[in-house]
Amino acid sequence: MRITQSMISNNMLNNLSNSYSKMNTYMNQLSTGKKINRPSDDPVIAMKGMSYRTELKEVEQYQRNTNEVHNWMDNSDAALDKATQALQKLRELAVQASNDTYDDGQREDIMEEAEQLKEHLADIANTQVNGKYIFNGTNTDTKPVTINENGDITKIAINSDPVMIEVANGTKLQANVDAGSVFAGDPNSTGDLFGEIDSFINALDNNNRAAIEDHIKTLDVNIDNVVNARADLGARMNRLELIENRLSEQEVIATQTMSENEDIDYEKVITKLTSQESVHRAALSAGSRIIQPTLMDFLR
Repeated sequence: MRITQSMISNNMLNNLSNSYSKMNTYMNQLSTGKKINRPSDDPVIAMKGMSYRTELKEVEQYQRNTNEVHNWMDNSDAALDKATQALQKLRELAVQASNDTYDDGQREDIMEEAEQLKEHLADIANTQVNGKYIFNGTNTDTKPVTINENGDITKIAINSDPVMIEVANGTKLQANVDAGSVFAGDPNSTGDLFGEIDSFINALDNNNRAAIEDHIKTLDVNIDNVVNARADLGARMNRLELIENRLSEQEVIATQTMSENEDIDYEKVITKLTSQESVHRAALSAGSRIIQPTLMDFLR
């Protein structure tokens, strides 16, 4: 095969062009920190990167969901704690009022305090978080307990449907408390919690000591209802904490895997760029001697 000067020049130019392309690739990798800048650079890395990034986005969304569940649970637990304190105070008042030494005037004072505690419990039942009523099941836009200007409860419409939020792939966790079990009152009675408190207030107003004593047991049942609801909530909060720990580990693993797939090793790339620059300079030097001299070279 006959090798001409034109063939040598073309091969040299092609090799120099390839060298420039490699150096450009290394410079882009150093400036972006990524192995590829477009899918065509390496389709396998691009496809894996899309998969890893999707997985990471899912984990991040689940973490946002767990934050929402935490918000519901923490506020529910705090509200139930206040409800327990209010019911315990009502029981103390019932024990005091059942004492024979108390007269009508003292029972009237207790009645006024009991009315205030009833309104306080109604406010707890109407607790809102981010504009949502957390003690009304899935009817989060409806107030469960309606109170008029005189402090009288005119309507009670408590929804006990569970609010389920997905906190992991295929795992949903109930965020709310069964408000019906908390505010429904004694299951052996016909009324709700607020109706039983009204009955207790009427017993105080009528100075009926026997009825007042009966309401001590009723209040004990109501306190147990709240305690049981908090215990169930606490168990779900513990499970939520375990899920959060697992999501944190998945986030670290997904981030590390994505980084290993996409991010460059700076030491290796710098070494490759330095080597390519040396090869490029050698090619330029050799090429300048191979190219056929011109008439100008002889006139110098």
